[in-house]
Amino acid sequence: MKFDLLHTDIQSKARAGRIETDHGVIETPIFMPVGTAGTVKAVHQHELRDSIQAQIILGNTYHLYLRPGLNVLEKAGGLHKFNGWEKPILTDSGGYQVYSLSNQRKLTEEGAKFTSHIDGSKHLFTPEGVMDIQRTIGADIIMAFDECAPYPCDYAYAQKSMGMTHRWLERCIARFDSTPDKYGYKQTLFPIVQGSTFRDLRQVSAEFVAAQGREGNAIGGLSVGEPAEVMYELTELVCSILPADKPRYLMGVGTPANILEGIALGIDMFDCVMPTRNARHGLLFTWDGIINIKNEKWKNDHSPLDPKGTTYVDQAYSRAYMRHLVHSEEMLGAMIASVHNLGFYLDLVKQARAEIIAGTFRDWKDRMVKQVMTRL
Repeated sequence: MKFDLLHTDIQSKARAGRIETDHGVIETPIFMPVGTAGTVKAVHQHELRDSIQAQIILGNTYHLYLRPGLNVLEKAGGLHKFNGWEKPILTDSGGYQVYSLSNQRKLTEEGAKFTSHIDGSKHLFTPEGVMDIQRTIGADIIMAFDECAPYPCDYAYAQKSMGMTHRWLERCIARFDSTPDKYGYKQTLFPIVQGSTFRDLRQVSAEFVAAQGREGNAIGGLSVGEPAEVMYELTELVCSILPADKPRYLMGVGTPANILEGIALGIDMFDCVMPTRNARHGLLFTWDGIINIKNEKWKNDHSPLDPKGTTYVDQAYSRAYMRHLVHSEEMLGAMIASVHNLGFYLDLVKQARAEIIAGTFRDWKDRMVKQVMTRL
């Protein structure tokens, strides 16, 4: 993987860059749609490619390991061939999913023992095993296995968790570097900074991760319930330590405002289930603000879904029609809303990139943060 830093905003720390992988180019800053189980929910691959213009999507190790299973994926030739997606794929290591199964898992130095949410079967994720699993899934970018500390947690727990994450990272790196790429293309490992909401732990973790010298780095354990101001403060701290010549990935973030503020702090890559999950509940992100399409006020609004939107659904369907679909619980409603929200998120980071290159990012960002989070 190759990363070129092309522009840095002089009034903020925002960056425009370019990541090259064997499955294609990613122009940063970028938002990555989440395709947890090999699919971005309610969205066709051709819509991801042509209408939304996604450059990279996510898969999840925990879910893909359980279903369809590694045997199926390996026989298919990896996830790209299995789901028909020809562009880059990043896989989350499953650490967050194991974290969310707090009553169904046990963490030890060896790894994480957990019970499948599907059939109750018992499994063990180790750093070495998770590297092998992600290679078999076929990701272009593979995430290190870490523990996401809960929020809130006390200092002692956060420190102990961070230490184990660092030891697991060393094992991930040893395994990754001693095993070959699969399926004929290059695979890349990103470490993850942890440390909960404690500045000194975040600094220690960022320095440890930076010292590993990998092709890119991630920030985990944020957007788990802490105030947004705390997330921004710690993101700024970590970005000041992680190397500028490597892409920085803020995991699981977030709202349009979170993404714009994250870009201003020096983040290059984002992912979140918010655009698709909210879409399925009738919440639409637009250039003028947020629409709850279930509200009575849209019943006879026959204007386009988003007059300023660029996906085909923005002009093809009205707000009144979308409200009808959602109230009728028609599957098409979730499909249209998902394409729309993802299209908006991709347009948002695309416009942010253009503003960075033009030297107008900060003023634009300050204006847009207020605008896109207004409730209509």
